[in-house]
Amino acid sequence: MPQFDGSFRAKLYDLLRWRRDVRHFKRDPLPEGMIDRLLGLACLAPSVGLSEPWRFVLVEDPARRAAIRANFEACNAEALSMQSPDRAALYARLKLQGMDEAPVHIAVYADRETVQGYGLGRMTMPETIDYSVVTAVHTLWLAARAEGIAVGWVSIIDPAGVTAALDVPEEWIFIGYLCVGYPEAEDDTPTLQRSGWEHRHGTDDVIVRR
Repeated sequence: MPQFDGSFRAKLYDLLRWRRDVRHFKRDPLPEGMIDRLLGLACLAPSVGLSEPWRFVLVEDPARRAAIRANFEACNAEALSMQSPDRAALYARLKLQGMDEAPVHIAVYADRETVQGYGLGRMTMPETIDYSVVTAVHTLWLAARAEGIAVGWVSIIDPAGVTAALDVPEEWIFIGYLCVGYPEAEDDTPTLQRSGWEHRHGTDDVIVRR
């Protein structure tokens, strides 16, 4: 059994604090084999019934990337139109995707139809398949950060449009679109907090005791 001492725990806590949702990337390519290694580590995540329902689609074709970029632009314009007058200007200034610069794009899906795991643990909560994929995304995020690589999760996007653009099975559940690459700068404070959009709250606001 490995021993996780105080020094390791301190570095782990730093890793958690410095994991950021990044929008500003360098265009430098990742080292050969790096993304495969990171995805391999993502697959170490726990999954309900050992179903391993994650499906990672590496989006490399320029035309498909352009279609997804247009998808974001349409959704973002709609989101902007729905902002209150006092928030619209701030929203318009936010950089909410890094698709133009990030060298690696990954669409992440959950396969709810997988027979792996024989349905264990998801009969009453089928959405645990999706939750399992999210744990894989977070595992990927931490593994990437440990390598000095950043991840940005694009959520202002129409899932059906992404699925059509990528020509993947319609029954797969879209989880998120990730931009991966080296960050332009490092910071331990969330971008949305630095921009004045929102701030972190204390744990007392989210812990309920019964």
